[in-house]
Amino acid sequence: MRARLLGACLALAAAFTAAPRAAAWGGGEAGLEVRILLPEGLADRPLDGRLLFLISTDDSAEPRFQIRDDNRTQQVLGQDVEGWMPGTTRSLDDTAFGYPRSSLGEIPPGRYRVQVLLHRYETFQRADGHVVKLPMDRGEGQQWNRAPGNLLSEPRWVDFDPWSPGILDLALEKAIPPIPPPEDTEYLKHFKIQSRLLTEFWGRPMELGAVVLLPWGWKEHPRARYPLMVHHGHFPYTFREWREAPPDPDLEPDSSERFGVRGYNRIQQQAAWDFYRKWTGPGFPRFVVLKIQHANPYYDDSYAVNSANLGPYGDAIMTELIPEVERRFRCIGEGWARFTYGGSTGGWEALAAQVFYPEEFNGCFAACPDPIDFRAYTTVNLYEDTNAYYEEGFWKRVPRPGHRDWLGQVSATLEQMNHRELALGTHGRSGQQWDIWEAVYSPVGEDGYPRRIWDKRSGRIDPEVAAWWREHYDLRHILERDWAELGPKLVGKIHIYCGDMDNYYLNNAVYLMEEFLESTTEPYYAGEVAYGDRAEHCWNGDPELPNHLSRLRYHEMYLDRILARMEEAHPPGADLESWRY
Repeated sequence: MRARLLGACLALAAAFTAAPRAAAWGGGEAGLEVRILLPEGLADRPLDGRLLFLISTDDSAEPRFQIRDDNRTQQVLGQDVEGWMPGTTRSLDDTAFGYPRSSLGEIPPGRYRVQVLLHRYETFQRADGHVVKLPMDRGEGQQWNRAPGNLLSEPRWVDFDPWSPGILDLALEKAIPPIPPPEDTEYLKHFKIQSRLLTEFWGRPMELGAVVLLPWGWKEHPRARYPLMVHHGHFPYTFREWREAPPDPDLEPDSSERFGVRGYNRIQQQAAWDFYRKWTGPGFPRFVVLKIQHANPYYDDSYAVNSANLGPYGDAIMTELIPEVERRFRCIGEGWARFTYGGSTGGWEALAAQVFYPEEFNGCFAACPDPIDFRAYTTVNLYEDTNAYYEEGFWKRVPRPGHRDWLGQVSATLEQMNHRELALGTHGRSGQQWDIWEAVYSPVGEDGYPRRIWDKRSGRIDPEVAAWWREHYDLRHILERDWAELGPKLVGKIHIYCGDMDNYYLNNAVYLMEEFLESTTEPYYAGEVAYGDRAEHCWNGDPELPNHLSRLRYHEMYLDRILARMEEAHPPGADLESWRY
């Protein structure tokens, strides 16, 4: 009896410790082959890109819209393809990396709704001599699941077992259609310019776009010259916080998952209409507002700085786009009459623009900025930690959190968030958050793509890349290093706001920045750093309203401080009158 019991226990232990089955599902002798056809009618030349196989148990939306960081995510597997000839098939092979399950073999047998999508790449011959294949933005703001020209299939339900021999035949069926351009109005203007600097870097025509909001009376006051407010943020198709008609009374109320608010679409329309009435009403300050369109082959914007991998976006914006906006729309065109503001990505950009071009702006208002001190790169210290995904000890390691709510409940780890990106694209081509930080901040690798700050699978940090980041883009370090030169140019200009329960732990870097700013007295920065009690991501300095309302007031909430700053800091003979009607 004891011998039989021992034998059973050993067999059970062997079953649990045995290595997982090899991934034989890619067309080998056993296992399921997933085969995708590129029909001849969908392309007239060989295609490069990222082939995505999407698997879902939820029919509330197409699988391409269901890949996310939290537990409601569905499954994706991705594989690079090059030179895919129309009329031929490609099969998923063992290079296909998945999220949240890392391979097809880890997916249990069942009935699933599946879809395939090809995120198309084009070839760039850059001025630095590197040839790279990347997905160019096509007017959608670098969104792989919405990009015009990407090929996809209609979702369909299938029964399959990844480990049962057989073939699952799928086909790309259509291309995502182009996006129509936004319409101009009396106050709202859209235009693009071809950037000489970016065109030279990328080896093909590259554009910068402007979404411009004009003040009331702009046409009727041809001699007025206006201050300029530069709003940074994610790709702006148009000015979504602006509405020239009352809210739609028939609009079906939606539910905001993020804010837990019913009818948030109606709240947004009302706020946009209210802003229009204030903007065009008596006594409201008359400014020109610029939103920048600078989507690129890596992300929905460039972070508005010069970058080894993205090119000279900072200089292109400052020397090409902003002067053109100021010329067309009669702006004052001097640093004392120019301000910058934004939240999240836009918060980092607003502060970075003020730091890298200190005399070109008279103040920045940086809300919930992306990490401004890389000792707190969310929950990672890039200079001391060895692994981004785990806090490691001798006996155990603890996963680092990536996203939390205002009570500290974690919905995703850094490893999970980065593995989602790796499934969507290798070489930093996912178009997502961690990859764009790497593309902006890293030196160019030998293969022409950004050098990894850490291994995308294991999380192991590269200290050489971290040292590069520190000297070039760690804003707190740069301010401390260069304060003797920068400080006198930045007095009274730096304003930073962040919730102390920021979902991405961005407040940790703000604490470190505040520590430096408040301890430095030669000269003292004379600005402001403020925190929202229990406030999540996107808190922008409003102590009265909750996030879901204050985030709709960016373009008006700093105006009193901007006006006061212009009164306080302007050159002799400055025009403080022509635009105040």
